Amino acid sequence: MSARLRSLTVVALIAAGALGLIGSTQTWIIARLADGDLPVPGSTAVPVLQPLMLTALALGLVLTLVGRVLRYVLGVIAIALGIGVGVLTAPILYGIPASAVAPAVTEHTGITGEAVSALVESATATPWPVVTLIAALVIVGAGVVVLLTAHRWTRAGRRYATAPAAPRDEAAPLDAVDSWDDLSRGDDPTDPGAGAR
Repeated sequence: MSARLRSLTVVALIAAGALGLIGSTQTWIIARLADGDLPVPGSTAVPVLQPLMLTALALGLVLTLVGRVLRYVLGVIAIALGIGVGVLTAPILYGIPASAVAPAVTEHTGITGEAVSALVESATATPWPVVTLIAALVIVGAGVVVLLTAHRWTRAGRRYATAPAAPRDEAAPLDAVDSWDDLSRGDDPTDPGAGAR
């Protein structure tokens, strides 16, 4: 069961990171200006969203390769990352701050400073902030699961560790596979005692 839970946790972390990364490129806010509607992407509304979601993706990919101590560290980072994304995303759902639309308005009009607020007649959020908030909750949940179960995970590398080679029969003829195996272990296949090491 722990192996299945580990796989689900890693997949959830990667999927949430990917979803958040995709969401950052989508329209989060539609700002109504005098000359029409201005779409504001997630990466403009929350400038650090893409780096945070790339970090979540990297955590998911690295999580199964590290030892126990680093798994706990990555679990804590995942929780902090998910909370950070949630804190940055939530204000857009409960009243869009001027700072979320200002860069897009400035790029569109060339006007900066306090005058930007006067240009925006209204602003409405699309479903993408909600999707990103859900992804953030999944990242937090995955981090909690890592902290609770990391002591039962096995390192991926141990599963594929090679068994020690059996000594070669000195009377048997030397073939290419045996020679290659000797070279892989760092032994000289032409040395009569190499197979016994």
